[in-house]
Amino acid sequence: FMRVGWIPATVFCIAIFIPPSMDESRANIIWLLVTLTLFYLSLTIYFIPYNALMPELAPSERDKVKLSTWLSLAYVMGMIIAAQAPLLASWIEDLLDLEYRIRSFQISIVILALVAGIFLLFPIIGIDEKTCCEGKPADVPFRKSLGQTLKNYNFRLFLFADFSYFLAISIIATGMLYYLKVLLGLKEAHGSTIFGVMILTSLLFYPLVLHLSRRIQKKFLVSFALVLLGVIFLFIFFLGRLPMPPKTQIYLFALLASVPVAILGIIPYAIIAEIAQLDGLKTGLRKEGMYFAVRNFFYKLGMTVGIMIFTIMTLWGKDPGDDLGIRLNGLVGFVFCIIAGLTFLLFKEKEIQAEIRKLINTSDRKPGGINDQKDSQ
Repeated sequence: FMRVGWIPATVFCIAIFIPPSMDESRANIIWLLVTLTLFYLSLTIYFIPYNALMPELAPSERDKVKLSTWLSLAYVMGMIIAAQAPLLASWIEDLLDLEYRIRSFQISIVILALVAGIFLLFPIIGIDEKTCCEGKPADVPFRKSLGQTLKNYNFRLFLFADFSYFLAISIIATGMLYYLKVLLGLKEAHGSTIFGVMILTSLLFYPLVLHLSRRIQKKFLVSFALVLLGVIFLFIFFLGRLPMPPKTQIYLFALLASVPVAILGIIPYAIIAEIAQLDGLKTGLRKEGMYFAVRNFFYKLGMTVGIMIFTIMTLWGKDPGDDLGIRLNGLVGFVFCIIAGLTFLLFKEKEIQAEIRKLINTSDRKPGGINDQKDSQ
């Protein structure tokens, strides 16, 4: 699947930025709709199997947390590299002396997309699934497999928490320019700096999250992060009204947000991998792909609903002096995150880990099990 998906994902990523007309036109709208759809389809074909490898590449609990940390770090580094497109475009414009700046942007996108395509190729070449994994094609029909996955109590709790997080992130990303311009009276250009500070600061908390995950249940870390994120959303409601300079307010917001971003960028990967691993051990059917597919759908659903909520809330005001709609988004995010954080305390993490260990030990003691295989080798 990854071999099929990586080339069209790269090609359609480039195609999005090369419309048929340089002027506003109906053809450009159709082009954007088609290329975006095919890009996300191709990326999904690659992305879901990529994530589904995780439970097998990282069999133990600690391995899952470590791999989650590296995945999150790689994601952040990818965002940082992609954000350099304007800088790369400026260099290209000066180097080639192009008449239109848009051309330099297009060239920079092509270069970055090709680099991304090369990185997508690395796991395909580097991971030998036959020796690293024990994956077997599931013979359960799609609807039945989906139904079994959604019946999983712990997975439903995880989906709600994950959905709430991505909804919250979507509201923040969509509203950042409004927070700056409408609530604080700052220039929009500060937006990229704020996100940069939030992301880079979150990296500093990675070692601490890794350390705490050894001593504290992951569900408590996730619940804490969601509740803290809810408090930060409440902070949005009061932006511009606090007794401190506007820049201080927005940078304090970014620094506080970096803590839940660090936790929720690492821990959820490990949690869903454990859920999928236990399901496979209990049923004998490897449905990691289905678990990550459903999670991927709820990720996109959360992002979409976040944008919709933000847009609807702006009907109550989105301009300086008439900003109630922007502030109400802070209350919506607060409610979602608090409810999700408290609900996730019901997650049965200890039971999952105990059952995984029990089933693995039972499997090891069976004739032909792991220990027998090691002895024979």
